[in-house]
Amino acid sequence: MRVSATSRWLTLCGIRLGWVATLTLVALYLAGVGTETSSDARSRSRVSDVRSPANTSVNTTPIRHLEYVVTDSEITVYDIDRGNAFVRTIPLPNLGPASGVVASPVSATLYVSYGGAGGYQGNGSLLAYDLRRGRILWQRRYGTGIDSMAITPDGRTIYMPVGEFSGSGTWKIIDAATGQVTGSIAAGAGPHNTIVGPGGRFVYLGSVDYPYLEVASTATNKVVKEIGPLHGPGVRPFTINGSQTLAFTTARSFLGFQVSSIKTGRVLYSVSPPGFGFDPATFGRTPDHGISLSPDEQELYLIDTPNGYVHVFDVRGLPGSRPRDVADIRLAHPPPNDGWLQHSRDGRYVYVGRAGDVINTSTRKVVAFLPPLQQTADFLEIDWRTGRPVGTTSRYGVGYVTH
Repeated sequence: MRVSATSRWLTLCGIRLGWVATLTLVALYLAGVGTETSSDARSRSRVSDVRSPANTSVNTTPIRHLEYVVTDSEITVYDIDRGNAFVRTIPLPNLGPASGVVASPVSATLYVSYGGAGGYQGNGSLLAYDLRRGRILWQRRYGTGIDSMAITPDGRTIYMPVGEFSGSGTWKIIDAATGQVTGSIAAGAGPHNTIVGPGGRFVYLGSVDYPYLEVASTATNKVVKEIGPLHGPGVRPFTINGSQTLAFTTARSFLGFQVSSIKTGRVLYSVSPPGFGFDPATFGRTPDHGISLSPDEQELYLIDTPNGYVHVFDVRGLPGSRPRDVADIRLAHPPPNDGWLQHSRDGRYVYVGRAGDVINTSTRKVVAFLPPLQQTADFLEIDWRTGRPVGTTSRYGVGYVTH
């Protein structure tokens, strides 16, 4: 065991560990955040650091990159740096279907929204989980539905859509420390997907029954811009680039995606994967329920559920030239309906929700299968250093180039 070897080495060096220190090392090792081998360190050093306030110091301790996959009653954790090897399972109460997951390194808290998305599905709830101490902090049930939320970079505020079946256009503003509702934003009908932009000044609101992607100010909690009109009837999964100049949206009625200027609000390109099609009457769902921009913003990955593929587009020419299809990856376990896509923060992998497949972006091949990932569209990366979370992605595959 590595802890025992460490103790023997320290003893030889004249440093004798007491029983408290030895037990501490053992606990850190079992938690997966303790002593690392030199090969571990070399593996970590190849991965670019995550840009977050929590890890801007000169600390040279390697970062451990973990993928968290949320299902109805547990979270399964995988080690990204070790070929997505299984790490552990975190039990949760039997929540039922999850609708969203976010994490804050600042507060070391993970949040899961679950329950109904309003209307006939009923109301929903939010759970807060302490990542460092491994315990549930609180659960709040709301008098509205819930859906896929977003959290501000400072970890203080959550923007929660009240659900695509709610019959409203409301996003609730929630105090992330307590779960209490403190305000709301009025937007388009069918509130569903949410992204908070870098810096936290703007929140992007995707409504399934409104053909515009809306941008709201977090200072005023009012919509300040509409992007579109888009292929309807509303906005399905979407993402943005790091400088918040481009938006990438999907639609229920369209096989492909649209690229829009956030500055002007106009659609720049409508792009379909060449040689592929689908019959809306037969499929009856959103064909591209998963879109992810690579962290370096050079490629965009798009799921194609009717045909069982993930398409890769070169987007380096934007906004001057349209995206170009460069690869079509056949999934090993195509999802039966809606899927989801998320890049790892270093860009090495793309996780395919409701398929369970993991794509290596260098080889553009499926290289792993994670069974819990086949059951969910709720997953994200959380990065650790010396027992503390220091960075995270959202479940949306956003870009990270901010200049």
